[in-house]
Amino acid sequence: MHGRPRKPEKPENAAASAAKAEKLRLLQSQFLSNHHNRIYTKEALEANAKLLEINPEYYTAWNYRKLAVQHYVAEAGSDPQAIKSVYDEELRVVEAALRQNFKSYGAWHHRKWVLSMGHSSLDQELRLLDKLQQLDSRNFHAWNYRRFLAELLNRSVEDELMHTEDMIGINFSNYSAWHNRSMLLCKQLKENDTGLTSKDVLSNEYELVQNAIFTDPDDQSGWFYHLWLIDQTMKAKPPILTSSWPSNGSELIISRKQCQGKCPLYEYRGLNIDLKEFPVVLYFNQAVSGVRSSTVTVKSFNVTWKPLSPSNSLASEIWVAYLNLAGEECHFEGPITVEFCIGQSQGILSSSGSPYGKPLRVAFTVTKEPIRVQDVEGHNPEMVSWEDPNFCADEVDSGVLNSDVSFIKERKENKESTISEWQKDTISKEIAGFRDLLSIKDYKIGKLTLARLLMADDALSFPYGNRSVHSAEVLELLKDLTKSDPTHSRYYEEHISLVLLQQLTSSEEMLRRHLFYFKGANTSSFHKPLCLRLNNLSLSRLGLFNKLLGVQMLDLSNNELQSIEGLEAMQLLSCLNLSKNKLGSFTALEPLRHLKSLKVLNISDNEIGSHSIDTRRYLFSSPLSHNEAVVWDPDVVPSDAASPTNYWEAFMLFKSLKLTQLDTIGNAVDDGRFRSFLVKIMPSLLFLDGQKLV
Repeated sequence: MHGRPRKPEKPENAAASAAKAEKLRLLQSQFLSNHHNRIYTKEALEANAKLLEINPEYYTAWNYRKLAVQHYVAEAGSDPQAIKSVYDEELRVVEAALRQNFKSYGAWHHRKWVLSMGHSSLDQELRLLDKLQQLDSRNFHAWNYRRFLAELLNRSVEDELMHTEDMIGINFSNYSAWHNRSMLLCKQLKENDTGLTSKDVLSNEYELVQNAIFTDPDDQSGWFYHLWLIDQTMKAKPPILTSSWPSNGSELIISRKQCQGKCPLYEYRGLNIDLKEFPVVLYFNQAVSGVRSSTVTVKSFNVTWKPLSPSNSLASEIWVAYLNLAGEECHFEGPITVEFCIGQSQGILSSSGSPYGKPLRVAFTVTKEPIRVQDVEGHNPEMVSWEDPNFCADEVDSGVLNSDVSFIKERKENKESTISEWQKDTISKEIAGFRDLLSIKDYKIGKLTLARLLMADDALSFPYGNRSVHSAEVLELLKDLTKSDPTHSRYYEEHISLVLLQQLTSSEEMLRRHLFYFKGANTSSFHKPLCLRLNNLSLSRLGLFNKLLGVQMLDLSNNELQSIEGLEAMQLLSCLNLSKNKLGSFTALEPLRHLKSLKVLNISDNEIGSHSIDTRRYLFSSPLSHNEAVVWDPDVVPSDAASPTNYWEAFMLFKSLKLTQLDTIGNAVDDGRFRSFLVKIMPSLLFLDGQKLV
């Protein structure tokens, strides 16, 4: 075990093991016979007890004892002493089993069942548990059992907190005691019978955990509890809307293109847009439920709000509705004003049950531009090339920038309602304390905690993400950790990616460095699509999508991405470049299924299909593999792809997309049969792997 060679067993030990195994087999055979024939004699129960003392993990044997107890209780009738004697015997058997294995799930569950019958002394049980915890104070089974007893005894949270504090005082390294304390405080905050606030409950906890950390900085228990405290301190009670697309006050201008007798197409920022499914996106600062037509009203439109949650949950940070602007064609000569109001009716709730904050009104206009000559003439479809010469760094108009990068302007009353002075002061004090600790000794976990605190301070000071004061220091800390702790380098790199994204989206000046106009052959001088280029940044994780809701072209090539979770928020996205990343399966691309405007996709030079069973797919919270039945069409799916191990993930992904251009070359899955499969499953494809399809 753990790289150590196994020593040969001594002859005398081997003989003892063989005798024990033979005894176990005889007891097991006898028990199964009694169980099958429903024999509950005294001798049968004694044999069962011996079996459980040897092997407490035998769940069937514990279930047999429950049936036997019910049998004897029924025989005892209304004799309370006889009934108590039956349950006392069960407690004795469990105690003997726990001496053999103090961490036996079956034994602890059986003891809970006995006590729940209501015929045993709970006070005596609590005294016995105290003795057991003296032998092993960190046993999580015993702590779980204590919570069960405290509930039955109706012990106050204060008394239990005092007990955990005593246990922590004996041993700072008692992780189970810290965990029990966090559960008690959560219960106290949730029930809130005494009217205590987060400040009242959590303030003393920082002092307690700092004593543990500063006394023994090498022990992880206190650090984990401190991380939990930061999370509780940062929790915003009422949810707020951090961004939307279209943003409030935006004026969207779309142009009409004639299409040789067919129904007209519309163009926004040089890319086609479907007026029948015009997206409206709401992005909250935390997952919320209850977004519906009664809580978010859209004037003159009947809409259905849908959560964009990777786990198919009813709660999500991102909600989308699709307006049918084509239905307004007869009134489309002038601007269409769309207005929606959020939170005027109650019903939007966070996961903790907090209602949405102050109501908010968002309005935008959509204006049709006159038909232009170049639009009337039309053009042949052209393949989108992501080469550098096709992008120009002309000065981006502020109006264009404000439409494509969507913020809800920070309102003083919103900030005051969600952020308290206690939160900011607490985080500031913790930052100062950990700076002092790191000045004494260089602790890896201390650096990580300081980085988290600095990010928390930025989040509290600028809840709408419009500034980042500590990003340079956080990056320095995380890069040092990547070098000194290479085992967890991937974790640090993901945080570095989020800080980099925070930096480049925190101001117009920073963002402009990554915005380029695309100048394909078929783009007019008036209508040049805008592309956000985040390539060659070594990004291993994506985030900050609430700031990029209106982006239509996105270049993420030459990064380290294994997942694109969250990209579903970018409902306007039409062209996406994910080439030269580390995407390991089609499951990692599941968010693309929510992007109805996506036409151009480049996933070339990734790692898709490198392994017959790609275990990395389970790192991502994707329902793609489980929530739909695959119906194989023999006319579409190649005969050698009938096995789910070949193309079924690609089938599930691409069958719902309407791509006109796709690049997959450079992946292990790429071969001639796969190309044929893609052409059949996506009849809308015009270009595949750089070649025009006939």
